[in-house]
Amino acid sequence: MPREPTAPGAAWDIWCRVIDNHGDLGVCWRLACELAARGFQVRLHADDRAALAWMAPTGRTGVAVCAWPAAPSWVPAGDVVIEAFGCDPPAAVVEEMSARAQPPVWLNLEYLSAEAYVERSHGLPSPQRGGLTKWFFFPGFTARTGGLLRESGLVKDRACFDGPAWLAAQGWARQPGEQVLSLFCYDHAPLPALLQNLGAQPTLLLATPQSAQRLSQMPMQIPASVRVLALPWLTQPDYDRLLWSCDLNFVRGEDSLLRAIWAGQPFVWHIYPQHDGAHAVKLQAFLQQMVAPADAADFIWSWNGLGTGGSVPSLPMLPAFQPWQAATTQWRADLAAQPDLATQMVAFVSHRQAHTAATGP
Repeated sequence: MPREPTAPGAAWDIWCRVIDNHGDLGVCWRLACELAARGFQVRLHADDRAALAWMAPTGRTGVAVCAWPAAPSWVPAGDVVIEAFGCDPPAAVVEEMSARAQPPVWLNLEYLSAEAYVERSHGLPSPQRGGLTKWFFFPGFTARTGGLLRESGLVKDRACFDGPAWLAAQGWARQPGEQVLSLFCYDHAPLPALLQNLGAQPTLLLATPQSAQRLSQMPMQIPASVRVLALPWLTQPDYDRLLWSCDLNFVRGEDSLLRAIWAGQPFVWHIYPQHDGAHAVKLQAFLQQMVAPADAADFIWSWNGLGTGGSVPSLPMLPAFQPWQAATTQWRADLAAQPDLATQMVAFVSHRQAHTAATGP
């Protein structure tokens, strides 16, 4: 049904298509929840909502989840329309937007990248049919980007968290002398090599559903000093707590990468491979921003099957955690000092609405 009248900028629509292992939905859900926490009414339209059953089983006050498309439930569109990752809202939505005297602010929330084009492209307009303008909104790691998604109070919650107690409460307590690692990866991860490397020290490896568990269940020799536990699907808050509790986190995609950064623990990013090799450029740009110790950067390159001269490197031993931890913690502090993505998005929308009110669409 149509929305009740709201104050300017109070109603937001987020459109999302689920492409890769629900990571797109995870980002959109976190953004929707953060906007709702700031007093906005949010509708999240997704073409596949199934993952929310385990990702966010209790929902969130202020966030309505809608099917895609769900006409006429979206009529009229909100004061702000976000298309996540260039997914293109339904044509009927765009037509309704263009028919307004004062159209909504239309944002294209792009994928996270550390590449130089992000600073050049963030905030640029893209004229659309019907007199509409779509604005590119790029997350990023520098002050000239849209920032990173970070909930209010996240850093404080992390600081007072008791990781060992939480692991024990889940039935995953570390044994004396064990290092604890979480594993979230793609199917081509070099897990056999990692397991052999981990055999040098007692290790608890917590494998997330799907690829990590499929790999860990394949016939291979697992050292006696390594315990592998298969985890259930975790809610988003519990996945954060998992990352906070581990000595090292293997992550993949955008959402888990960002959560690993905020965890402040050493992490290894498994980047999504692209047939044209573009993922190597993206990974290089990311590592330049991260300023990881050289041996940690080398390990991340090798985990992704990348090496110099097109060679496929063997997996080195894990680097020492202490300098890696120090670098990650410092980078997290630097990033947390910048305005977060939701704050910057709200400010951008307010500026565009004021400009439109003063000059017309």
